[in-house]
Amino acid sequence: MVPTWRLVPAALIAAAVAAASALSSCSGAGHTAEVAPTLSFAAIADCQYADAADAGARRYRESGRKLRECVADLADEELSFAVHLGDFIDRDFTSFDVVEPVFRSLPFPTYHVLGNHDFEVEDGRRLEVPARLGMPGRFHHFGAGGWRFVVLDGNDLSLHGWPEGSSAWRAASAYRAERAPDAPEWNGAIGPGQLAWLAEVLDEAEAAGEQVILFCHYPTLPGDLHSLWNAEEVLEVVEARSNVRAWIHGHDHAGGFELREGVAHLNLKGMVNTAETAYAVIHLGPETIRVDGRGREEDREWPQTGSDID
Repeated sequence: MVPTWRLVPAALIAAAVAAASALSSCSGAGHTAEVAPTLSFAAIADCQYADAADAGARRYRESGRKLRECVADLADEELSFAVHLGDFIDRDFTSFDVVEPVFRSLPFPTYHVLGNHDFEVEDGRRLEVPARLGMPGRFHHFGAGGWRFVVLDGNDLSLHGWPEGSSAWRAASAYRAERAPDAPEWNGAIGPGQLAWLAEVLDEAEAAGEQVILFCHYPTLPGDLHSLWNAEEVLEVVEARSNVRAWIHGHDHAGGFELREGVAHLNLKGMVNTAETAYAVIHLGPETIRVDGRGREEDREWPQTGSDID
């Protein structure tokens, strides 16, 4: 069954917001105040740069050019930050030297989420990856504009996120064998310690009156071969709170969108695929969340609360 919110065209939502804006307009001939977004940020998924030949639709070398063009496009916009949602590189630690300075050149804060390909480096250098990306930790959170943004690590329990044979690697191997034996090895899980931390962060944000956006490389929905090994367990934590507005991720380069229990699950398309780029500017407004897609990324809009529009 198609949820009723999907039947509402973006144009009608925009019209409703415009009508509300007109009602609250300032007095004066010919002047109407628009309802401005409360916060805007840029999001990119799966740049996946490597000095390597194309593989199907994936054009690894061209990702350097596409990222430079993306940064040039975003540099003059009034954005609070930009986030890359994982798989910044496809392989080789030296690939970071090509794309990281480009991303860091943006005139506002930049953040990274860890993806599976970010660990496709020399085994002895896997533990260096978060620091190379300037991350304060493998998972963390930050605030902006009255919102709370949470960066999650879906490689917490994984076979690629830790040196092979290490205690963390062995724990992940045992976890997968017991809990997700048929799941792809190139996914991972959010471990119990990180889940407990997430619950605390969400509760603290709720007590502070903050709405929450979650960033992860991996999806929890629609529960296909791209999803976290423990997607349902994670969803139980997320959906038990009323202040989570969206789970934004990459990993599945095809992109997609789904709404469940008031939480929007937004899958951004991979930048690495095809000669055309893909990224988005996301506007968190007082009534709606709007995605301004660039390149092959789609425009989207939905009620901020996730509820239907009458």
